[in-house]
Amino acid sequence: MTWTGAGALFILVATYAGVAVGRIPGLRLDRAGIALLGGAAMIAIGAISIEDAYKAINFDTITLLLGMMIVVAHLKVSGAFRALGGFAIEHAHAPLMLLVMVTLLTGVLSAFLVNDAICLVMAPIVVHVTRVINRNPVPYLIATCTASNCGSVATITGNPQNMVIGALSGISYPAFTLALAPVALFGLLCVIVIVRYVYRAEFSRPAELSPEVYRGRMLPGQVLKATVVCLLLALAFFAGVPVAKAALIAGAFLLVTRAIKPRRIYREIDGPLLFMFAGLFVVVAGAERTLLTPDMIAWAKDFGLDDVWRLSGFTAVLSNIMSNVPAVLALRPFIPGLENPERAWLVVAMSSTLAGNFTLLGSVANLIVAEQAKAAGKALSFSAFFKVGLPLTLVTLLAGTAWLALS
Repeated sequence: MTWTGAGALFILVATYAGVAVGRIPGLRLDRAGIALLGGAAMIAIGAISIEDAYKAINFDTITLLLGMMIVVAHLKVSGAFRALGGFAIEHAHAPLMLLVMVTLLTGVLSAFLVNDAICLVMAPIVVHVTRVINRNPVPYLIATCTASNCGSVATITGNPQNMVIGALSGISYPAFTLALAPVALFGLLCVIVIVRYVYRAEFSRPAELSPEVYRGRMLPGQVLKATVVCLLLALAFFAGVPVAKAALIAGAFLLVTRAIKPRRIYREIDGPLLFMFAGLFVVVAGAERTLLTPDMIAWAKDFGLDDVWRLSGFTAVLSNIMSNVPAVLALRPFIPGLENPERAWLVVAMSSTLAGNFTLLGSVANLIVAEQAKAAGKALSFSAFFKVGLPLTLVTLLAGTAWLALS
């Protein structure tokens, strides 16, 4: 191995370790900073030129994510999410019906919009409602984040790792949805059943609920505008319009308004996530150029990644070690050489997402709900989550893998 290769290997390992942990001891670097530092280091040692680094960044992924962030931000700021959530939850007149409403609403919204943003909206509503009706918030909060993960499996726009896979694989939006929507629906059903069983004491007591949701200020004109744009955006996705193009146009159009100041929308955009993606693209490309050999690509077949079950299990473990987006990018060099790359990408999308339900630290959506609950004085513990997360992950991964193996 050359000195450049050794340096690239060190940078790759250090970057992925830093992104997995979320920080570097003694420094104030976050995940975005670590990824950008790793990309810059790859350029500095000559593992990749700056011109090739520009080419390595998949701007379709960045553009899609940015466009969807703007769309979601407009829905949030206009009050559309609060109105929809309030309407649904106020019609839940029993604990089990409240669980069903929270699960289905979160899951369906997460299927078409970025799941992390849906959790930011839904978690405060759930905390508020359970406080008003004097119910234990924990099962409903767990349902919120796990349903968000399960629902986001269904489409390319459901979560960041699916966006990466959509851009890298070339799988169309309708084909992706047709393959994985059944897995998402089964996952939502499992959330309801498992949460109901684990927290049966909460649901065994009969109660007539009359939840009232504080909806805050709503801008009806902007809600209508955003709703129409979202419907047109969904039609564009299924009609075969490139998803990045459609999302960017929709997001830009929503910025044309006299009612909402642009900076309110910009505050909702997760810039560090975009920076992290850019940095990781460069890090992986630098490692590919200096470390990837035909023997390593052959190893993927020898290891058995052509087998759906083995690929699913390997992806799930990798996603829990280093987080889902880095895991997807780490697998990128090996998937195209497999016997059925399209199915392999679908397996990676399914497994990397559902693996996020294994522990409280498994996905950003889980952490968002936990932080929102903590801010409201309601703790969501690791053990409480794990009681649901363990069986839910095992059942959904087994079912999802079997579905893709048979398809």
